[in-house]
Amino acid sequence: MKQKPEILVTTLDAERLEILLDSLSPTAFPIKSELEEELERAVHVAPQNIPPDVVTMNSTVRFELQPSGEEHCLKLVYPGGHNDEGGSISILAPVGSALLGLSEGNGISWPRPDGRNLYLVVKEVVDQPERSGNYDL
Repeated sequence: MKQKPEILVTTLDAERLEILLDSLSPTAFPIKSELEEELERAVHVAPQNIPPDVVTMNSTVRFELQPSGEEHCLKLVYPGGHNDEGGSISILAPVGSALLGLSEGNGISWPRPDGRNLYLVVKEVVDQPERSGNYDL
């Protein structure tokens, strides 16, 4: 298995996600422990100091699933923040959890509820709230 890349998470995102995870049972969110472990190993950074090429909450990111090469461009949102048009993905979805904290060019292997893994690579952070000066979204 490939070594996991360093991930950066804003202190605000980490705080909000920890509250969210505390409210969920493992049966409601099968990969809860994996996201908790990622938050623990992440480097926590003030929102004002997060690099512009890092996936934060409410970022729109273009990524590739491998080995298929299938590309997607989605906004990473909190539960309930997605829309019916399909332009967003919840942090509680396996792909959403995998994206958090990655930088452009980084990839990660991430568990799926069916026991298999997915592998994705971030191609571009199209939009990031912090890059636009929105530090409290």
